[in-house]
Amino acid sequence: MPEPDEAERLRQLDERISRLRAAHEPPPPRPDGHALGQVAWRMVTELVAGLLVGFGIGFGLDVLLGTQPWFLLLFTLLGLAAGIRTMMRTAAGLQRQGEEEAAAAARDREGTKRG
Repeated sequence: MPEPDEAERLRQLDERISRLRAAHEPPPPRPDGHALGQVAWRMVTELVAGLLVGFGIGFGLDVLLGTQPWFLLLFTLLGLAAGIRTMMRTAAGLQRQGEEEAAAAARDREGTKRG
């Protein structure tokens, strides 16, 4: 039978091993499995909305001013550029959010190692 001192050391070793295992486990998956699909639809919607708004403004100006198809082409291209810009801003925000979550997870793991 192990001495009381050895039993305490074994218990402490077991706790330390458990903490180290927890620190090296990958983070749990996100609870929402459809998050990527939702983001993709949001980006597509932003692009299409930009195109439609640009098309509508260009078509309206062409009808009013009789300059078909110049304003239609110009504003459709501007709408495309605005849609792409909005998509890129959304992607940058998502990337920033992912980096912040990864940094928080790393800080948590570091705190677990020290504790």
